[in-house]
Amino acid sequence: MENFLKPYTSQLLSLLRIVIGLMLFHHGTTKFLNFPVGQFNNTSPQTMVGAAGVLELVGGALLLIGLFTRPVAFILSGFAAVAYFYAHSPRGLYPIYNGGETVILLAFALIYIAAAGGGAWSADRSFRGTKD
Repeated sequence: MENFLKPYTSQLLSLLRIVIGLMLFHHGTTKFLNFPVGQFNNTSPQTMVGAAGVLELVGGALLLIGLFTRPVAFILSGFAAVAYFYAHSPRGLYPIYNGGETVILLAFALIYIAAAGGGAWSADRSFRGTKD
């Protein structure tokens, strides 16, 4: 049973990367493309939320296709850590109370992707012929 999903490790890594990329891209489209309609529509890129939106939009798109996966995931992991300490930790010590659980999980999932690569279904693998 311990090898149950082992043959699919690279494909599951790609799925993790794709889902995270879609989530981040979705946050960026909310800020700049007003889709879907939300709290941060029409955000200026010159604000802190707008700078985050640029990272989410561009970084999310790159993660989605798996291009420059390792450096993008590393940068976005740092972005998620900063988001936690900037927006969530001032509201309280514990993530369950300050609403930061998702951002913490995102930061650690992204640092894992930065270490592991884009998986089987990535543009990096297609273009470079690498196995990550």
